[in-house]
Amino acid sequence: MALLLNIETSTAVCSVALGKDGKLLALKENKEGMKHASHLTVFIQDILKENELSMTDLDGIAVSMGPGSYTGLRIGVSTAKGLCFGANIPLIAISTLESMTKAVQETKDISLLIKNPETAYFCPMIDARRMEVYTAFYNSKTEQIKDISADIIDENSFEETLGEREIVFFGDGAAKCKEIIKSESGIFIDNVSTTAVGMIELAEQKFQNMKFEDVAYFEPFYLKDFVATTSKKNIFK
Repeated sequence: MALLLNIETSTAVCSVALGKDGKLLALKENKEGMKHASHLTVFIQDILKENELSMTDLDGIAVSMGPGSYTGLRIGVSTAKGLCFGANIPLIAISTLESMTKAVQETKDISLLIKNPETAYFCPMIDARRMEVYTAFYNSKTEQIKDISADIIDENSFEETLGEREIVFFGDGAAKCKEIIKSESGIFIDNVSTTAVGMIELAEQKFQNMKFEDVAYFEPFYLKDFVATTSKKNIFK
């Protein structure tokens, strides 16, 4: 039984949720783009103040570990690590794709969209630019079936699996795949974004099992190396 702060900054959404015993107590979110640096600490302060809590009242902090935006992950993880170190509380890392799946599976009436919920796979997709997505497969129990990977999507993607079972696609990377993956076994759910709400139950489970990260050495799961680009503008003109 724990009081945990959950931080999600892996995509354009900045989301902070307070969970107690695996249930949502409070939520602050911004979906207007990469404004995490200005919103994250304000959301944390507001949630604690509105619930009459201090950092030392928390049992731990959970952070979305990726894959996702390099900058977003750095902001979320560095903030979580700093707060954990200062309050001497444990750090919990949650897979971004797993938490997305958990949130979708808990959506009301999701089973009505699927003919065979027990055998269907859930496929969260995070946009990785062009036709590439960060993705994985999860079953109805949120157990990971396919390793997390960066996949370039074409008309043959997941063809074999779609011939065997339904796949539920969702996330900000799924929209661009909707017109390419034409199988009747492909189910697309629109307007699904990352959220700290999906982290709450997963974080509680990890807390109870004492699956904590090393605050000093933990790094996000970027999946791909960060590549810096050089501006083509001549700043001396």
